[in-house]
Amino acid sequence: MAMDVGGAKGGVKSDINVTPLVDVMLVLLIIVMLIAPLLQKGVDVKLPIAEYTTDKPETQGQSVVAIAADGRVFFNSVPIRNEDLTSKIAEVLAAKKDSIIIIKADEDVEYSAVMATMDALRSAGVEDMGLITEKKVGAGGN
Repeated sequence: MAMDVGGAKGGVKSDINVTPLVDVMLVLLIIVMLIAPLLQKGVDVKLPIAEYTTDKPETQGQSVVAIAADGRVFFNSVPIRNEDLTSKIAEVLAAKKDSIIIIKADEDVEYSAVMATMDALRSAGVEDMGLITEKKVGAGGN
């Protein structure tokens, strides 16, 4: 087992050592894998559990209204006052062709807060609304 240091037989060795590059790339991959889900989280709400539910829609391009347990309202993960919700929704829907709003309400929020939000959406011209729930474990829903 001899080691070639490059001086005797072939001159200077010009191979690239890729081990440090691979190490750096693996570290960057791990960082991206850990950070990406945190960036897409949105508002932290505990969704109610329902037995008959469908798969959650992809909310990437859709407008989402979230209602936290303490009654705070968020529109696309940005806090908004209840009084400003109607005008903000109307302004956003004027630029979009579809008027579907997804509502994520915490299971501990009062029913009246959800209904007040739905009334504000209706007055802004929203015709289609969807409520997001968690699927009951072991349920054979749709």
